[in-house]
Amino acid sequence: MTTVLDGLLVADFSRVLAGPLATMTLADLGATVVKVERPGSGDDTRSWGPPWTAGSSAYFDGLNRGKYSLALDLALDDDRAAARELAARADVLVHNLRPAGMRGFGLDYESVAETNPAIVYCTVTGFGPGTDLPGYDFLVQAVGGLMSITGDPGGEPAKAGVALVDVLTAKDATIAVLAALHRRSRTGQGDHVQVNLLSSLLGSLVNQASAYLTTGVPPGRMGNRHPSIAPYETLRCADGPIAVACGNDRQFARLCAELGVPALAGDERFTDNPSRVTHRDALVAELESALAKDTAANWEQRLTTAGVPAGLVGDIGDAIGRAGAYGLKPLITLLSGSTQIRHPITWTRAPLAEPASPPGLGEHSAALRAWLADPSGTPLPPPAPGGRPV
Repeated sequence: MTTVLDGLLVADFSRVLAGPLATMTLADLGATVVKVERPGSGDDTRSWGPPWTAGSSAYFDGLNRGKYSLALDLALDDDRAAARELAARADVLVHNLRPAGMRGFGLDYESVAETNPAIVYCTVTGFGPGTDLPGYDFLVQAVGGLMSITGDPGGEPAKAGVALVDVLTAKDATIAVLAALHRRSRTGQGDHVQVNLLSSLLGSLVNQASAYLTTGVPPGRMGNRHPSIAPYETLRCADGPIAVACGNDRQFARLCAELGVPALAGDERFTDNPSRVTHRDALVAELESALAKDTAANWEQRLTTAGVPAGLVGDIGDAIGRAGAYGLKPLITLLSGSTQIRHPITWTRAPLAEPASPPGLGEHSAALRAWLADPSGTPLPPPAPGGRPV
């Protein structure tokens, strides 16, 4: 089986979320990923629990399947030499350590590229290479503006329910690495690509950032409402909320017809989207009066059948069940018995790798040290499914 990134070696010096998620994505695509961890403690997320898994934390396991674990103390000469040898053999190096620390270890881009000019070297920081500020997702959500537009209008600013900025940065890092690899395939040249949490967040603010740049007025919190579309929010039914997302006038007309209030679509306050946004409060009152006649579950079925985008507000278990009902096969079960969310891309011709279980701290250290000491340069395959040693 030849996977998309078969034969690609990734040296993973990253920890916590953004870097490890990027390298796990590369592992899912078939790359061989060697995760370098501190002896004794390893990646910070190994201790981020509960919940706990059989070998670590659920947090760590969700970001580190399909990788080798090599425990190295970079303060020691022999371990530092092993790290440099790994970097010299790698196609890709990903790190989110402080740049000054990488320079001290001789693992900065210039030092690595001197012996490995084809390396694609990816640096992940919180606020760019010009500052040493720690880049935690929650901090960046706060200072980067995301919290200012998240939450109820009269309430406190709120963070997203997942470390969204880290996830977005991981996606950007993966894109950068793959683009640099494509360029290398044509030119033979490696590159130093850099991503940071603040820039990834700003790039994800899309219409909200564009609105600010157009008007000079910072957007505020609107709860579940959309600043430019109506109805595009949660609305109260007889027993709870339903999400309704009418993106055009045709969908709004169908909504009104199914709710038994077709005249609303011809009301001059609601005939087009700008008018509906202007008169949103009146619109919501009319819609919720009609929705109060039935349950959210019944309305979901009725509206969906009528071609209106609508759905219940479910939890994560509901979402996994719904994805399964749609035939998306959202889960994978590793040979260790643990269940994880499947890699989100489906390929027609190129198969995904069968991932190994998340590694124990330093699980593969002895075998990897022997491989690094072997001058023959034998290619290193991905870890066998189930996380067995090399």
